[in-house]
Amino acid sequence: MKILHTVEFYHPSVGGMQEVVKQLSERLVRMGHDVTVATTRLPERIDKEYNGVKIVEFAISGNLVRGMRGEIDEYRRFLKESAFEVVSNFAAQQWATDVAITMLDEIPGRKVFIPTGFSGLYLPQFRDYFAAMKGWLRRYDMNVFLSNKYRDINFARDCGAANIMVIPNGASEDEFIPDSKIDIRAELGITDDSFLVLHVGSHTGLKGHAEALRIFAGARIDNATLVIAANNVPGGCGRSCRLRGTLYNIWFKRFDIKKQVIVTTLPREETVAAYKAADLFLFPSQVECSPLVLFECMASHTPFVSTDAGNAAEIVGWSGGGVILPTRTDRKGYSHADVARSRRVVEGLWQDSGARGRLAEGGFAAWQERFCWGSLAREYEGLYRNIL
Repeated sequence: MKILHTVEFYHPSVGGMQEVVKQLSERLVRMGHDVTVATTRLPERIDKEYNGVKIVEFAISGNLVRGMRGEIDEYRRFLKESAFEVVSNFAAQQWATDVAITMLDEIPGRKVFIPTGFSGLYLPQFRDYFAAMKGWLRRYDMNVFLSNKYRDINFARDCGAANIMVIPNGASEDEFIPDSKIDIRAELGITDDSFLVLHVGSHTGLKGHAEALRIFAGARIDNATLVIAANNVPGGCGRSCRLRGTLYNIWFKRFDIKKQVIVTTLPREETVAAYKAADLFLFPSQVECSPLVLFECMASHTPFVSTDAGNAAEIVGWSGGGVILPTRTDRKGYSHADVARSRRVVEGLWQDSGARGRLAEGGFAAWQERFCWGSLAREYEGLYRNIL
């Protein structure tokens, strides 16, 4: 099959959506398909083909609500003239989908939409966008959702879209099955007996870094390290996170508290090593769709605690690999951890290694059975064949 995946950012850019499309695209290439990714032009991208996946770049930014600028006509022409058998648009509210969604009847081939959450559904500036979305959903050959219970699939059901299926996220067996060759504790100066709490998520300001710091600092646990492994985002919280981490470390040292905070950026291989070395994953994120990091916890034998963001509660139900933190949801649909009560959850798991072990084993078993990217890519291949 000749397949096009469209996504706002792609390798070498790092992030959850980038990883999803990368895993699926590369595995479909291994299955013998011709896969192209249309994405934003990046100055650091050197090669226009990576692991067999062709990359076509466009200098475009924005979305239908904020406005779009750049090579929009070139992208429209590419969509109309390239004659792909299957075109899949990953994630709403960004240009790679928002250009395509207004010209679906002009694009040859079968069309698939993977909305990944509709994060702006409750925001007033997106009211007209989602009013139009009711018609767009019905014009796709299939709409793929990552969860059976989240706002995007509920919206689709409410507006009468019948072309719906669920394919969850996952984690890569290529990355997580082999033993790590990196001693991440040694690299970061963490002793072997330190209780390692990990958070992975870019400095968007919405991944719960500030809450993670407050939960960790106030939890009555001893000889512990919090590692926040996060990529910097323009206008994000990176600088404030590093400052907070420094201030907490000064406070810990002054009062002889055996804790430390490390805020860092890790390459992918070291991030995987950190997952495997961690004793607990702490994820008080404010907004998600289907958090990829929770599947990566499952793949690495790492128990997790997470806010009820996106379909985190559903992932807990699927896997038994973690615990949902006490959470409230605001009018915009954002999730907020109850910091005081969340500290007690962390304290309980710190004290109970048996409970952590049961969560880790349950999550790993569920991942092996259902959430490896190899099997998920075969589900996408089956979908593409069926709609053709």
